[in-house]
Parts: sequence; C-alpha cells; structure tokens
Amino acid sequence: MVYTEALPLTPAEIDARYAAVKSVAQEAARLGMDYYLRRQSLAVMHKGDDMQDVVSIADKEIETFIRAELTKRFPEDGFLGEEGGADDLDARCIWVIDPIDGTSCFVNGLHNWCVSIGLLVAGEPLLGAIADPNHDELFHGCRGRGAFVNDTPLKVSSAQDVREGVLGVGTTHRRGKENFIPFLQGLLNEGGMFLRNGSGALMTAYVAAGRLIGYYETDLKSWDCLAGLVLLKEAGGRVNDFFRNDGLLHGNPCLVACPGVYDQVARLIGPSLDQD
Repeated sequence: MVYTEALPLTPAEIDARYAAVKSVAQEAARLGMDYYLRRQSLAVMHKGDDMQDVVSIADKEIETFIRAELTKRFPEDGFLGEEGGADDLDARCIWVIDPIDGTSCFVNGLHNWCVSIGLLVAGEPLLGAIADPNHDELFHGCRGRGAFVNDTPLKVSSAQDVREGVLGVGTTHRRGKENFIPFLQGLLNEGGMFLRNGSGALMTAYVAAGRLIGYYETDLKSWDCLAGLVLLKEAGGRVNDFFRNDGLLHGNPCLVACPGVYDQVARLIGPSLDQD
C-alpha cells in the first residue's frame, strides 16, 4: 500500500471528522434498527460457500448511506467497506466501514450487532465510532483524545490473569480455524472462561471498556476492528501487529487485551498469532 505524502490533519480537520463519524454512525445505526425491526422481510444472501457468512440488503444500503454522507463532507477521502470494496486508497484519509458488524446476529434476531466506522490517516488509525442501537451505546475515540462510551471514559480491565475475567473469542471457516480449539483448551486449562457474541467490533469495544479482559479472533477483517483498535489503545490496551502483510485489505489474526493478561493470552495462542 502506498499512501499519499501529506501534512498531518489540522486540529480543525480532525474535529470535523470526529464529529462526523459520531453523527453518521448514529444515523446509520438508527437506519439499521429500522431494518432490524422488519428483518423477516429482508433478502439475505450467503457469501461464497460459507453458509455462516451472510449479507442482507440492509448491509448494502447502510454502507451506501455512510459513504454518501461522508463523501458530502469530505469528498477528498477514500473508502474501504465490507460491502462496497475500496475506493481511492492513495488518499490521505481512508474511511473503513462495516455497515452491520454481526450480520448473522442481525438476521436471526440477536442483539449483538453494530455499525463500525474507523478512519486511517497516512496508514495509521486515527479515530472511530461503534454505534450499538440495541443498547443505546456509542463507543467513540480519537488518538490522543481518549475513548468513551457515550460520555463515559473507557479504561481497560486491571486483570492480571485470565481467571479474573471473561475473554471474547471468535473464529470463521477461513484460514486459522485449526488454531481455535487448541487455544480454547489451553485457556480452560488455565482457569479462563470465554464468550463469542458474533461481533468483532463490539467485543473490541468491550475490551476497551473493561467488560472483557481480551478478545482473540483467528482471522479478522480490518473493517471489523479498525474503529475498535483506536478505542482500545486510547483506553490503555495492547494489540498484536494486526496490519502486517497488508492486513488492511486481507485481514489477520487479532488479539486485543488489557496489559495484565496480554502476554498470557498470546502465549496460549502461540506462533500463529503473528506468523506470516
């Protein structure tokens, strides 16, 4: 990936984008809730041969809405979306969008879905917003300015061992699934416990909020976590080298955790976490 050489954004440019990402994420979440309440009438399709990887008309129309709203405000910015693909990835600013993270939960009437929008500036995550309309929560943050759920500051857990909290986990039918069961066995052997809620963005936000002590996914896409990574770092958490080997476009294993358990969880995962 080659990024356009440019001066950093001015404080005013950051302010404008931070305000926009919060308002657009909330508007998109309200649109998502309208679809959710009439989900039985939505057309749902499967992606490729993976029957668990689904997309609805809501995903596509919400991403179209998000792109249109941000383009009106920032026509020079690029985009990477789960449904719409990439546009102008040489731009200084790139919006990374998941219109509905947790689509399987969405179409099956479970409350574990959200809208996730993050912003890369010169290849570095700068800000993000994760809107959860089912629980009336907006997780948001900006590098150097902190992270919040609604107006409450976020801080990761103080846990020092996996026995002291719950770890979020996830896997797919893509690469890396063979590492999942051995990891769970190791986690249980050390007295840990886990949950999987179906939304990588929400679980990353929950780590930032101290609700989970960490979150491990065997293969995660950037639109599932980029906004959450901003929150996580601002809340004092740690993350593996997710963006190596063009992780922005192709994804990678992902581990986010509070500092007290990060090394323990990374050891349980083993070399697959950061291997090429």
